[in-house]
Amino acid sequence: MAAATADTPARGVRWRVRGRAARSQQQLPAWTRALADGDDAGFFGPGSAVWAVNGALPTLVAGIRALLLQTLHPGAMAGVHDWSRYNEDPLGRLDGTVRWVATTTFGDRRSATAASAFVSRLHERVTGTYTDAAGIERRYSANDEQLLRWVHDAFTEAFLGAHETWGRSIPGGGDAYVREWAQAGRLMGVTDPPTTVAALHAEMSEFLREAKVDERVVEAVRFVRRPGLPGLTGLAYPILFGGAVASLAPEYRRLLGLRRPRWPAITLTRIALAVGVLVLGPVSPSERNARARIARLASLG
Repeated sequence: MAAATADTPARGVRWRVRGRAARSQQQLPAWTRALADGDDAGFFGPGSAVWAVNGALPTLVAGIRALLLQTLHPGAMAGVHDWSRYNEDPLGRLDGTVRWVATTTFGDRRSATAASAFVSRLHERVTGTYTDAAGIERRYSANDEQLLRWVHDAFTEAFLGAHETWGRSIPGGGDAYVREWAQAGRLMGVTDPPTTVAALHAEMSEFLREAKVDERVVEAVRFVRRPGLPGLTGLAYPILFGGAVASLAPEYRRLLGLRRPRWPAITLTRIALAVGVLVLGPVSPSERNARARIARLASLG
């Protein structure tokens, strides 16, 4: 009887913990919960450079960095200006980007491929014209390989740069991340994406010879600086934006017309991210569900 009495509270605690975990899981978006399903470990998996970078909290700053960098290509900026509702629904656009990144990073291969195909279908209608840096009018399509390559390169540079500034060590180093994440570029239609940090920077330098900063870029940068996000996110955002600007290479800041903040943006961002880890936990729901999928598959032999 004593043993049963001693065991009952322990079982009650376990049930309550499991109940809270189950409720927390149900509150997640359906696409996050779906990462627990699937037939393989995905394109990357535990121990990969991509999981280390894309699953860490510096991605909060990396997303801002990527948006700033992507504005520097006039064709990409024209597509965003002409077709995106980023200034009307910033959270909706952010959710779409987060969904693609998380599914490509943590989903099985079929889900990652399907997520990229879905984005490509959305891009099919995004067409128009823009004036390049030489004053020549050119046509663009969001699925043009050169535009896809620029977006992939800017994303890779932003996420790698943010992680090297605020994250932990990367398995295999920066080259491993660029090489592994090249698979995401291939899924989006980029042939032969860069696979080393040196090749990535060289390719971006070539792109930036055609950079053009006009009123569209100024408008986009102004919005990225103050997107009007609600609640605690809105309160923390100026710190993250300052960190994103401070972590950019000087030539990017110069092109964007941004000055490094006079306050210690790198340090304050590090503090904000540390608080974020305490509040949100060290492992994202996407990674937890991916690990559950992999454990399930391993148990099946």
